[in-house]
Amino acid sequence: MRDGALECLLHQTRERFPHYKNVHVEIVPLDKGGSDRRYYRVRFSVDYSLILVKYNPEKFENERFVAIANFLDGIGVNAPLIYYHDHDQGLIWMQDLGEEDLWHYRTESWSVRRRFYEAVLDQVIVLHRAELALCAHLRLQSGFDESLYRWEQNYCLENCLGRYFQVPAAEIKRLREHAAFVNLARRLASYPRVLVHRDFQSQNIIIWDEQAYLIDFQGMRPGLAQYDLASLFFDPYVDLADQERVHLLEYYFERNGEGWKLDEFKTVYLDCGIQRLMQALGAYAVIGLVKEKREFLRHIKPAIKTLIEVASAAEDFRFFGDFLAGLPDRPQTRKGLA
Repeated sequence: MRDGALECLLHQTRERFPHYKNVHVEIVPLDKGGSDRRYYRVRFSVDYSLILVKYNPEKFENERFVAIANFLDGIGVNAPLIYYHDHDQGLIWMQDLGEEDLWHYRTESWSVRRRFYEAVLDQVIVLHRAELALCAHLRLQSGFDESLYRWEQNYCLENCLGRYFQVPAAEIKRLREHAAFVNLARRLASYPRVLVHRDFQSQNIIIWDEQAYLIDFQGMRPGLAQYDLASLFFDPYVDLADQERVHLLEYYFERNGEGWKLDEFKTVYLDCGIQRLMQALGAYAVIGLVKEKREFLRHIKPAIKTLIEVASAAEDFRFFGDFLAGLPDRPQTRKGLA
């Protein structure tokens, strides 16, 4: 016996796709990370299915997803096709690209993974080359500026270090006001911006029919290409070797490095690595503790490890690498926290 919510979604699907009215239809909830959106696979036959998304219409970032999907398709970036959008009900029916994301291939040989990663970079290069003026109608979230970079830093300090590791407030304040973080935000905000995905990590890239498709792109906004690259190459969900990161960074630069000197491009990329890993750590703590999805807390340890490596490679941030290295391996401040 299906519950009432699934029956209602099934009824709405039949109304939108009447040619399947007399066909046996299965609808299965999908577990989709830390999102507050709910995803379902609607299967009409062995060979055909689609994805149904239920979202909160009051949150405009959800509404933005459809417009961005259509925009990406229009500029030649692989993204799921939108079949039907019901704004009033907060429902989207879209192309089913399967379940094999880039993360799925994390244990494959480098020869296999390299092919997929290069396909991913080919797609994001198209996005990064798009003219910002083309997306004026999309009502994107505010672009990366000094205040947003500072917000991301504080997000980590307050939630990961403060809430999760229970670092004292005075120490959090000292870190927040450190010149290295102030200068990092100011420096990153000084570079010209392009369109970026904003959450460009292995679970937001689907591999379908040997091609890479971008998903979960509702956070798209003007920013730095290196931020997307750092999100992908320093992804806490996947362990890339240093030489693999070097190859992929050079692959991207050879195809889309115009206007940059390689050394400067790499420096900004590493700066973005610090910035992005801090954002991710703040998110893991909030999703794990505030939203009570405890499984996200397990990503903190590998993210801290990578952040130590990146921070220690930057002279201005060696102090931060040392600080992070001194954090407890498994916080025991509250029962069940770690």
